[in-house]
Amino acid sequence: MSQPSPLILVDGSSYLFRAFYALPDLRTARGQPTGAIRGVISMLRKLQNDYPGSCVVAIFDAPGKTFRDEIFEDYKATRPSMPDDLRSQIEPLHELIETMGFPLLVVPDVEADDVIGTLATQATKKGIDTIISTSDKDLAQLVNPHVTLMDTMKNEFLDNSGVVEKFGVRPDRIIDYLALMGDKVDNIPGVEKCGPKTAVKWLNEYDSLEGVIENADAVGGKVGENLREAIPWLPRSYELATVKCDVELSFDLDDLSPNEVDGELLRKKFEEFEFRTFLDQLGHGTTDAVETSEVEVSLIADTAALTNLVEKLESSEQFAVHVFAGREVAGIGFAVEPSEAYYIPLNHEGLTDQAQLGKEECVRA
Repeated sequence: MSQPSPLILVDGSSYLFRAFYALPDLRTARGQPTGAIRGVISMLRKLQNDYPGSCVVAIFDAPGKTFRDEIFEDYKATRPSMPDDLRSQIEPLHELIETMGFPLLVVPDVEADDVIGTLATQATKKGIDTIISTSDKDLAQLVNPHVTLMDTMKNEFLDNSGVVEKFGVRPDRIIDYLALMGDKVDNIPGVEKCGPKTAVKWLNEYDSLEGVIENADAVGGKVGENLREAIPWLPRSYELATVKCDVELSFDLDDLSPNEVDGELLRKKFEEFEFRTFLDQLGHGTTDAVETSEVEVSLIADTAALTNLVEKLESSEQFAVHVFAGREVAGIGFAVEPSEAYYIPLNHEGLTDQAQLGKEECVRA
């Protein structure tokens, strides 16, 4: 009996933000922003091509509060508001995803992570392997012999050993790891001054968050004081970091399957967004659409890569630059060729597991 094709669960919200900040500021002739739409659709099409027998499901966060806000009223309170150019792309993106036949899930009162965790758990019980396409380190807690993480933008796969290699702890200790460090992006307090190295050290010594708490008196120095001060909060931090895997859903895993594609409607959608490459692949290209080729985006996250980029820009006759900013500069994007782009994250809220350069380093370069 052949092994069933893996279920592909796409963390749409994660890729929406990454595509928006990493890709050039693409717009239609009418001024509609399309960069995030194009980035997410390109990724979904690639998954569809790479896993032709699999069901590719796109999961997005629903607007509004979730049960975590009831646990901690300041959950995500420090996040900057979503840029209008990104917000305006969400509904059109959802419509296009459904037009392309992908199952689209937006479940109220829970985050996309919890829907992903629940579906992955259901698939495992049915003997179906799951690949979660995401850049979110929190989802590493779901990895097991039947669940793998994949970051398509880095071409990175994380199984059990991959999680240990990347984070220094097993998948079943990722929640403990996250609780100790806290999360500035989601405004979850942890132990002050406890970074990844300290969290890994404690967990290797004491096995779990509970073990760390039990042995807090043995930890010296200022960080030991910080640990003891955080003890009353840590169980709640652990709860906030835990992906819920038993969400009550109005559908079953068996209900998720690719939908029939209306080719004519899809062609009209691609024309509306002026996606020439996608139109040509449909065999219905139009001569008046704007040419937008597939874009390869390289993240610049260390001084060596930054130096190479500066040299490339200096030797180029021309290049495009775009500053992504909300309350402060999130990053800087450069396009040297139509299919070659670079992004320097500086204070990018969606790249919590990615090293980012400091502003001073960029100024010196």
